[in-house]
Amino acid sequence: MSTAPAMSQHPVSDQPRATTQDGDHGAQNRPVATKDSMMKAVRFHGKEDLRFEDIPEPVCGKGQIKIKPAWCGICGSDLHEYMGGPSICPTSPHPITGEQVPLTFGHEFSGVIEEIGEGISDKFKVGGRVCVQPIIYDGDCGACQAGLINCCYSNGFVGLSGWGGGLSEHLVVPEYAVHNLPDNVGLDVAALVEPLAVGWHAVNASPFKPSDSVLILGGGPIGLSVIQALRARGCKQIIVSEISSMRKQYAKDFGAHVVLDPTKDDIVARCRELADGQGVNVTFDAAGVQPGLDQAILALRARGTHVNIAIWEKRASFYPNDLVFREKSYLGVATYVAGDFQEVINAISDGRLDQCKKMITKRIGLDEVVEEGFKALVKDKDNQVKILVRASGEM
Repeated sequence: MSTAPAMSQHPVSDQPRATTQDGDHGAQNRPVATKDSMMKAVRFHGKEDLRFEDIPEPVCGKGQIKIKPAWCGICGSDLHEYMGGPSICPTSPHPITGEQVPLTFGHEFSGVIEEIGEGISDKFKVGGRVCVQPIIYDGDCGACQAGLINCCYSNGFVGLSGWGGGLSEHLVVPEYAVHNLPDNVGLDVAALVEPLAVGWHAVNASPFKPSDSVLILGGGPIGLSVIQALRARGCKQIIVSEISSMRKQYAKDFGAHVVLDPTKDDIVARCRELADGQGVNVTFDAAGVQPGLDQAILALRARGTHVNIAIWEKRASFYPNDLVFREKSYLGVATYVAGDFQEVINAISDGRLDQCKKMITKRIGLDEVVEEGFKALVKDKDNQVKILVRASGEM
């Protein structure tokens, strides 16, 4: 436990930002100046140390868009940082943002455009309703050159690595990060696009076909996002493994055909029984626990694929022969790629992701983030899917 108060209110200076050569992608997109006026933001200083502070309001520069955040979700990554970090948040200057802890939190958010910098496409207008794809990438490494911005060798995230965050009154981001919203997608639902895109990308990256049987480990926000992505694609059989009684009910409500309890059910035997005596075609791990991994690999049929979405807190192990002798595959997936956000927005708008608003289980104010947000997720995790924070009066 930090000796600093869990939440305090006092002004702080902006983080120093490293300089880079002209033409560098990170340098071009980095906010470089601040106004004299101040704004409120929730800042992460270290383990169990979040502070509601006054910091300088950012200025909109060339190629940038200034946004007033409306709603921001609290992610599992935010919670892990709060409980045991910093681990994702940089403690030395980030190679692209030049920033380090303390940092403004919030990477699942929507908002309204306040200002548009020079050179921005005319598809963006002041007053426009948007959501933000928060990946920060250098644009120069081999992964970026191959179009894999989620695998950038220097990557980071708005709201975890710098460039501000959704838990603030204002922020400035590069044009590439901003997505316009259709009229029938509310700003609250738009804050769900980021976690939904994680599940959407996992399904896109997998060899899944609509005729397949699928097992999902975990009924939390990402597991529910995978259920919705599969349902949108017409999956014939979605099986979920979950212990929590409330999350089991959520899984059913969001479209799972069968929900199993690993403390009571033989997951491997039941998957074989439900899938032609062979096992499922694809497993998605949204839990990141050793017993689940063991069960998932054995529950796969020959040439099935295990897709790991979860961020593991400790090293896992498995017996390679369980893959080798049935030619099974193990696939890691990370966040989302360019195009996934727009696909999710389109799917919400046209009704394929018509259940997503049910993910919102609580709404709080910016000044309630610690007690009613982070601590509520620790104490009442089973009853919460997504807590949204109202960063401004925009609805």
